Order: sequence, then structure tokens, then C-alpha cells
Amino acid sequence: MAGINSDHGTSKEPLCLTGNCYCKNLSYTLKLEDKNDARTTLCHCKDCKKAFGGAFGLTAKCPIQTFHYTSASGKPTLHVANNGSGSTVYREFCNKCGSYICEYGEQAKDAFRYVVVGSLDDPGALPPKGEFFCSERETWMPKIPGTFQKDKIKE
Repeated sequence: MAGINSDHGTSKEPLCLTGNCYCKNLSYTLKLEDKNDARTTLCHCKDCKKAFGGAFGLTAKCPIQTFHYTSASGKPTLHVANNGSGSTVYREFCNKCGSYICEYGEQAKDAFRYVVVGSLDDPGALPPKGEFFCSERETWMPKIPGTFQKDKIKE
């Protein structure tokens, strides 16, 4: 299992996480100076529901320099499309099993990667900090306690 920092104090502690697709063709590392360098959020927009095949999307926004496919990894397939609101979104996935690994928008592509939390070997290492497009949350789904709630996403 990937390392988790149990320290919830204010000191910075490096965090190295690993992840992969379902068939393990794609593998990556996520090396953060501190777990607060990642912002994990749920997104309730229709586009994320379709892309994730569920009631919401769950990604961790991380600086681009912290995310790297391993040297033994295959190459991701890139899907480019309008995200439903006129912006271009890039999604990287495995061409063998179809697992979705990360995404980034046109404005963020040179600065951030939004890593699919479910692709992490230890998804609990980066708990959610907030939710977006809350007006589109499924009526049966409660708010995530202790997180911020917004209706729109701002980079």
C-alpha cells in the first residue's frame, strides 16, 4: 500500500502515492511536497457523471510536475472533447482496459493534472476538500461533511 501521512498538523511532509489502471498497463507516481498540494473534489456536473459512469466525478487537482507515468508504464490514450460548456477537456485513459487516469482543461493543461482518485492505490490518502456543481447533485446524495460547496468551477 502507498504511504499515508498520519500527521494532521501544520508541518509539511512529503507524500508519494502510486496508481494505475485496472489492467496495470498504465502506472504512475504522484509526488507531493505535502498532501495539501492536492485538492480533491467531487464534481456533480453531467459531463463528470458520464465520464466516471457514476453519480459524480472524483479527482485530485495536483501540480503537473508532481504527476509522472512510470518508466515501465504504457502510453495513455488521449480523448479531447468539449466538456459540455464550451471548454476543451483532455482525458487520458488506458487503451487496453479503458480506465480513466487523469484529465485537464485547456486553461490548466500546462499547470495541473486532475488525477482520478479511484486510480490511486490508496485513494483514502487524499480525502475530498469540496464539491462543485452542487445544484446537480443527485437528490439522494448528502453533502460531504466538512467540505466547501460551490456550484461552478474556477481554475
